[in-house]
Amino acid sequence: MNKITGFNLMQPAGSEAVYRRIPDNVMHDLGLDDFCKAVSDDARECRMITNVLSQMTDDADVAAYRRQIFGDILRLPELRQTMMQLFEKIQFMQDFSTMHKTSDEELGLWHLFHRLDELDSYIRTVETMRECLSDERIKSEGLISLREHITSLYEDACFAEMKQDIAGLKMKASDVQSVTLGINVNDRFEAVSIGLISVNKKPFKKSGIVSSFAGAIASKDKIHDTEDWDGDMHYQPIDKENNTAPSAFIEKLGGFTAVRNTPFVDGHIRSTLVQTPEGDGMSHATFYLDTVVNKMLGSLVKKLRDTLTKYANVAIVNISGLVPEFIYYIKCAEFISTLMEKGCVFCQPQPETQGASSMLAKGFYNLKLAMNMDNVSDIVTNDLTFDRKHTVYILTGANRGGKTTITQAVGQLFVLAQGGLFVPAESFRYVPCDCIYTHFPADEDKTMDLGRLGEECVRFKEMFTAAESKSLLLLNETFSTTSFEEGYYIARDAVKALLTKEVRTIYNTHMHKLGEDAEEFTRESQGAGASSLIMQTDNGKRSFRVALAKPEGSSYARDIAQKYGVTYDMLVGKQ
Repeated sequence: MNKITGFNLMQPAGSEAVYRRIPDNVMHDLGLDDFCKAVSDDARECRMITNVLSQMTDDADVAAYRRQIFGDILRLPELRQTMMQLFEKIQFMQDFSTMHKTSDEELGLWHLFHRLDELDSYIRTVETMRECLSDERIKSEGLISLREHITSLYEDACFAEMKQDIAGLKMKASDVQSVTLGINVNDRFEAVSIGLISVNKKPFKKSGIVSSFAGAIASKDKIHDTEDWDGDMHYQPIDKENNTAPSAFIEKLGGFTAVRNTPFVDGHIRSTLVQTPEGDGMSHATFYLDTVVNKMLGSLVKKLRDTLTKYANVAIVNISGLVPEFIYYIKCAEFISTLMEKGCVFCQPQPETQGASSMLAKGFYNLKLAMNMDNVSDIVTNDLTFDRKHTVYILTGANRGGKTTITQAVGQLFVLAQGGLFVPAESFRYVPCDCIYTHFPADEDKTMDLGRLGEECVRFKEMFTAAESKSLLLLNETFSTTSFEEGYYIARDAVKALLTKEVRTIYNTHMHKLGEDAEEFTRESQGAGASSLIMQTDNGKRSFRVALAKPEGSSYARDIAQKYGVTYDMLVGKQ
């Protein structure tokens, strides 16, 4: 399970839950891979949902914590909508963020302004999430704690103050029309350092550069006593179209010059020039100005970038880590709400640490089957209990009578409930399982080396070894790939071994004699009991309902034979 720094929507604070990942084949055997794909057609989200459901813990507090969060999200569609909009915004900001740029070439004014815009967006995102989670209808411990967590982040990071500072600092790059630079010179009038005096919204006005310069240095009185700028300066862009000397000569040396009180330009001046490109270099002046400003602002911008990144991390890193978990709840809630609108019944599962029954399910049904039905009113529901007397169920019945459907449905209840979701049932109380194991028929290509019976035996041994008393085993026609006598012999020992571990098990099989031996298995057990469970029939028709009874065996076959006229008497004309 991935850990989220500071907060987690998958388990309560301080939880020491231990997780076990169910084997890869289980989600497919239970039909839950189709559920995950139906919840989201985005491959990344589908994998994330599958991963959450596949990580199981028998900690009842974790299951209850998740269920409460899911209940809030399912009941509040406006909460889901607002959160998804925020997550899209967060993803956009992460994809196009400049917060973590480190290259010197990317520390210009434009990036500085853009970072201020980004941080402003981050802060607004946090504020919106706080407001969203302040809904009085939210009752879950998880979402209330998240609200407090975000409020703490907001206050600790002084976001309110930072927001005011940003409002005062914010400036659009398009507002910058000029910058005022200060140049320190040595006794030979060579530039030794350069600094930024101001960033201006208005461009400088044209004036005569020679007269301005002359006026600035002609008298001693014009030499300033301090380094402070009083605004007394004029500006004249160099006319790059003027090819007369000395302008043409100056152009070759560069577009920005420092002028001395000597009649000729010499090597000393050359060292003070900022070079522009050959040709019409003025078209790239913005780039070169940005480069110059970068050099001046390097340390300042880096400091500001680090400060902004710190606040952005508080705002976004902590919260963005919760996004996948939120999406899990939201996507599942959206899908389950559509099924409920369709007429499917869902309930809040009730996890327990222990009890007389380790499962009490009423009116449950197979979710995969319901997803594919046009008329859900045709769904047949069932009741089933796991307790000390009914630890291992031996389920028998006719082919295509619903044995696999019921077996899948029980597994679905546990996976969905422990994932915090509402489950397809009228009510469901349960002790969470630490893991689920399924033993369904394997694909042909997986049995080439060992043979089908050998492969079944190897898989069952691995499952049995890994299973604990809180596990759930679902066996589908296990040991049915050999003769009845051989399969029955192996199956008897398997059932008796499962009773010693007291593992909750449903074993659906065509071996009716195995069901007939259920009472014998119970007598030989030290406490856990085996029960015969059958798929009921009504005058030879499948009812898809289960009942505690001895296997019907040949009685069902006789009903079918009579229905289609293939009994001996009917075939030879005695009836």
